[in-house]
Amino acid sequence: MSVEDVKRFFQDHHPNFQVMEVSESTATVELAAKALGVKPGLIAKTLSFKLKDDQSILLVTKGDARIDNRKYKDYFKVKAAMLKPDEVFKVTGHLVGGVCPFGLKNYMKIYLDQSLKDFETIFPAAGSGNSFVKMTPDDLQEITNGIWVDVCKEEKAGIHKDHDKMDS
Repeated sequence: MSVEDVKRFFQDHHPNFQVMEVSESTATVELAAKALGVKPGLIAKTLSFKLKDDQSILLVTKGDARIDNRKYKDYFKVKAAMLKPDEVFKVTGHLVGGVCPFGLKNYMKIYLDQSLKDFETIFPAAGSGNSFVKMTPDDLQEITNGIWVDVCKEEKAGIHKDHDKMDS
């Protein structure tokens, strides 16, 4: 069970962090934001990409960010190609909807888009479609040895960064 792998990972390596589970689905950014009562940007979504030579990476971005294909290709020197769901599970050990950069089945390089730095607190998934961990972007970088990159589209003018929970 993937969420159990993530719990074990935190117990063994980072006991100050606790995997939390909710009864509602957190399998998409929108569902996770609703279940946690936060803005979608605060959800740290983990995307799986294929590079050259069958190498796979994880890229974590803020929940409402979109990949900028030009920036991605300039950085990785290859066109952005996401893994198929069965490939994601084979490589990470996590099913789509619970993919996270913790408790991975295989070693993977992890990249963190600078869009995560928009927030003080973020909520990455924790191995299942109803689990998450609360942390700072710096915590995420330290825990994953993530490499900061700039591969997401810029926010449109007039859109302000949201740091607070959603209004009820």
